[in-house]
Amino acid sequence: MIGIPDIKLSKKPLNPVVIDGFPGFGMVGTIASEFLIDHLKAEQIGKIVFDNVPALVAIHQGKVIEPYGIFYNQKYNLVIMHAMTAPQGTEWKFADIILDVANQLKAKEIISLEGVGSSSDKDESKMFFYTNQTGKDKAFKKMGIEPLNEGIIMGVTSALLIKSNMPLSCIFAETHSGLPDSKAAAKLIEALDAYLELDVDFQPLLDMAAKFEQKIKKIVEQSKIASEERDKKVMSYVG
Repeated sequence: MIGIPDIKLSKKPLNPVVIDGFPGFGMVGTIASEFLIDHLKAEQIGKIVFDNVPALVAIHQGKVIEPYGIFYNQKYNLVIMHAMTAPQGTEWKFADIILDVANQLKAKEIISLEGVGSSSDKDESKMFFYTNQTGKDKAFKKMGIEPLNEGIIMGVTSALLIKSNMPLSCIFAETHSGLPDSKAAAKLIEALDAYLELDVDFQPLLDMAAKFEQKIKKIVEQSKIASEERDKKVMSYVG
């Protein structure tokens, strides 16, 4: 059973846009949000702690990478909620957490970054959107992004779509693999940049995409190994 999460916020900026990036198809939400945090030099203003979720952190380049963080960029008034892992069964809890934080900060909008599976053999990722805001569809269509009329959404984003009573938009990138897909994540960043007018210099981001992919892939693999080792120890105690 998953315990009640503890949300710790050191700052409470008012009326931000809240962006969430959680593991899903191709890990694109996680990669894109990590991308954004690094590029915008966002400061960590919060963390999420679950009592009953395995206590795992990764060390990368001598720094602790917490599994669940909340970051802030003052220039664009963005709050970025970022997760490296999302243990099965926590999806509804995380949707509640996103809505809780958004309500506390009186957020203008929640934007979810997500991947959708693709059966196409083309390398280029198509982009799709969903929004519950009247008139916002015109902005996405003007950017050349199609509405998602058919598809299966899993994980935190699916729970958020069901639970949210706040202004919510989702930007989806097709991903062709269960492995981390940095190219699809870069397409999300490109779309987000155009939507929020962040004035991001794209080429460096695209060049850095592979680096982020390897970083996150390594962290996920290390977390999986640690979880398996923990489970083996539990079984040995039981046996």
